[in-house]
Amino acid sequence: MGWIMTDEFRVLSPTAILGYGFPESSFRKGMERKPHLIAVDAGSTDPGPYYLGAGKAFTNRAFVKRDLRYMLREGVKNNIPVVVGTAGGSGASVHLEWCRQIVLEIAAEEKLSFKMGVIPADVSKETVKKALGEGRITPLACVPELTESLVDETTYLVAQIGPEPIIEALKAGCNVVLAGRCYDPACFAALPIMLGYDEGLALHMGKILECAAIAATPGSGADCALGILKKDSFILEALSPKRKFTCESAAAHTLYEKSDPYHLPGPGGAINLENCSFTDIGDGRVEVRGSRFEPTPRYLIKLEGARSIGYRSISIAGTRDPIMIGSIDQILAEVKAHIKEMSPEDDRSEQLFFHVYGKNGVMGQLEPLATTSSHELCIVIEALCPSQDEADTLCSVARSTLLHYGYAGRISTAGNLAFPFSPSDIKMGNVYEFSVYHLMDPAGEELFKPIIEDI
Repeated sequence: MGWIMTDEFRVLSPTAILGYGFPESSFRKGMERKPHLIAVDAGSTDPGPYYLGAGKAFTNRAFVKRDLRYMLREGVKNNIPVVVGTAGGSGASVHLEWCRQIVLEIAAEEKLSFKMGVIPADVSKETVKKALGEGRITPLACVPELTESLVDETTYLVAQIGPEPIIEALKAGCNVVLAGRCYDPACFAALPIMLGYDEGLALHMGKILECAAIAATPGSGADCALGILKKDSFILEALSPKRKFTCESAAAHTLYEKSDPYHLPGPGGAINLENCSFTDIGDGRVEVRGSRFEPTPRYLIKLEGARSIGYRSISIAGTRDPIMIGSIDQILAEVKAHIKEMSPEDDRSEQLFFHVYGKNGVMGQLEPLATTSSHELCIVIEALCPSQDEADTLCSVARSTLLHYGYAGRISTAGNLAFPFSPSDIKMGNVYEFSVYHLMDPAGEELFKPIIEDI
C-alpha cells in the first residue's frame, strides 16, 4: 500500500468493543482527522468462560454489523486499513468465522472489494500437550498446573497473538485484517510498529485505545477516540464534545487490567511504564511520554481455554422482612440442611448456592462489612449440577423450601419471598470454567499464519 513513516500516525478507535456502538457524529469527526488506521478490539475474557467454551459471541450480531459497516465502508473507500482483534468476542475459529460472515455480507451489500487477511488464533491440543510434556507451559498467578486431562476437556483453545501475524497480513497488502484472539493493543500497534514507530509507545497507545472513550472523562464504551503517535510521544483526543482526556483519566486507564502498575506483559515482552508521564496540552488532549517495550528472554504467549462443568438453574427473589434480613445467614444454612435431610441418598446441597445482594452478593466471604443494614435483600438461588434436570430439581426445591421456611420470629404464615418473574425458575444451560489460562513457549514454531482472500 506504500505506507511510509511520517511525523505522526493517527489511529481511529470507534468503540470499546465491536458491537458496543458509537455516535455517527464522533465517527465522522474521526474520519475528518484523516486517520492512517481504523482499529477495534472485538473481544475480551471479561464476560467469563461461557462464550469461549460454548463458541458463542457475547456481542449482538446486528450491532456488530452496524459498527463494521461504518468501518469497512469508510476504510475501503479511503484506502485506510481496518484491523479487528479478537473477532467474535473470544477469538476462536467459530467466533472468527461468525465475524467473517458479517464482513462478507457488508461487502456484498455495499459492493466493496478488498483483500482480507484472516488470522486464526486456535492452538491444537496436540501442540499444547507436546509443550506441556517438554516443560514449556507455566500457569499464571493463582492458576493450577495444566494437565493433559484439562486440555482434553477443553472445547476451544486459543492463544493471544501479538502484532507479528497482523504485520504479516498488512505486508501482504491486506486492506482488512480479521484476527482471532489477540493481545488487546496489537490491532492498534501492528501497523505503526511495522512502519518504524516506537514499539513501547505504540503498544501503550493501543492499550488505551482498545477501550476507546472509556479512557476519557466522562468515560463511555460506546464512543470514539483518536490516538496520534509521534516519534517520542502519543496524544489522546476525544471525538465527542461531551468528553475530554485528562491526565487523571489517561493515567487511570493505564492502570486498567494490570496487576503491576509499572509493567504490562504481552507476547514477547512487557511495556515498562516506570518513566511514563502525562501532560495536559489543552483542548481536552493529553500527551504521553516515556513508555518503552522490554523484550523477555523467551517469547511467551498466553493460552486460554474453557471446559464444561455442568448445568445451572437460578431463581431470583426479594425479601423486605426485617426479621428474615436479620437472620439471613442462619436461615440459608438451615434451608440447605433441610434439603440435605430430605434427600440423604442424593445429597446435592453442596451444589446449591445463595447470592445475597444487599449483604455480600458482590464480595462474598471477602465482604469487610459484617453487619447488614439493607431494608431489602435480593437472593439469587443457584443450582449447579451434572445435568439440567438435576439443576432444575435442586433449584425448585430450594426455592419452595426458602419461600415457606418457618424461621425463628416469623410473624406471617404466607411466603417469605417476592418473585419479580413468573416462571420463577430460569434454566441457564451449560456452565463453563476456564481450564487453560497459562503461558506457553512456542519454541520458535510459527503458529498463526494469515489466510489471504480477495473479497
